[in-house]
Amino acid sequence: MRSLSVVSIESPAGLSTHGCGAGDEPLLLRACRGEHVERVPVWFMRQAGRSLPEYRDVRKRADLFEICRTPELAAEVTLQPVRRLDVDAAILFSDITLPLAAAGIDLKIVAGVGPVIAEPIRSAADLRRLRPFDPDRDAPYVAETVRIAVAELDRPLIGFAGGPFTLASYLIEGGPSKTHARTRQMMYGEPLLWRRLLDALADIAIASLRSQITAGAQAVQIFDSWVGVLDPDSYRDFVLPSARRIFNGIADLGVPRIHFGVGTGELLPLLAAAGADVVGVDWRVPLERARARLGAEIALQGNLDPALCLAPWEVLAERVTAVLDRGGNTGHIFNLGHGVPPETSPDALRRIVEHVREHGASRQATADAEWDALGV
Repeated sequence: MRSLSVVSIESPAGLSTHGCGAGDEPLLLRACRGEHVERVPVWFMRQAGRSLPEYRDVRKRADLFEICRTPELAAEVTLQPVRRLDVDAAILFSDITLPLAAAGIDLKIVAGVGPVIAEPIRSAADLRRLRPFDPDRDAPYVAETVRIAVAELDRPLIGFAGGPFTLASYLIEGGPSKTHARTRQMMYGEPLLWRRLLDALADIAIASLRSQITAGAQAVQIFDSWVGVLDPDSYRDFVLPSARRIFNGIADLGVPRIHFGVGTGELLPLLAAAGADVVGVDWRVPLERARARLGAEIALQGNLDPALCLAPWEVLAERVTAVLDRGGNTGHIFNLGHGVPPETSPDALRRIVEHVREHGASRQATADAEWDALGV
């Protein structure tokens, strides 16, 4: 696996480890580094919020951005799935568009729609509205949320940022898009403006991630959720340089870096080439095929179809087992192929976590029996 040069970042008081083994390092971090682990670690994208009743109770008191901007509330929501589900990592509760709003963009989260931009960016003059992002000045509440959460955790906290294509699409389209037509129009038709926009977004991501890591995040994920709309040549020419800029911009901090997008089967090697240590795989690509495309040096994350969370337990358990068998115990993190559907029962998620743990225990017991039979 790719070697990560770990620099010393002082751990906040109260932070210990979860699922530790060799070197007292958490399972998640060892899996990110491509080590063979006694069981596969598990967490879920969008585990904080949406499907949890305790999160819905918080939402009765505050909207999404109010929660994100209130460290005590954001930390509470970050910790909720750890308490209920006993996953192997927490992920910061925030939103990929939050730094855009903090950097001068008139942006609102509209229920049932998503982020809506009042004045989309479609010209060089528009781009001037996106000013440089200073986490200490513009969004100090994010680092404070990280500090509060890690002080309560006994497992890693994952920080995150939005990928350059996905954020650019929101800014150019004015909100979510099924076709990303205006986005690709700028990409192909105004490549210099496109590059300026993506580099600005990369710099925002770097500043945000460095602040989160310094505050205590032990791994980070780049969510470039919609980049799967592109073909490999377009990604290589128009997105990869800015994605690489992000990964290079945090490389010196030594934390594992995860790269994720939906529908990216043909882009997997390029997602790794940006500098990722772990590549998220959606449910469309079998893990053994992803492993063949990426090689042994890149860890995999995924890749249960999120819709299976709504299936009968017998069906769900069988598919969880299949993902675990395909991923193996070396360089694999169990997750969904995208986020938790909001109608998912928390009990289903808890049973998945328990099944992943039981599968690991069973696999270890089998291995021990084989060694015993050999007299080792």
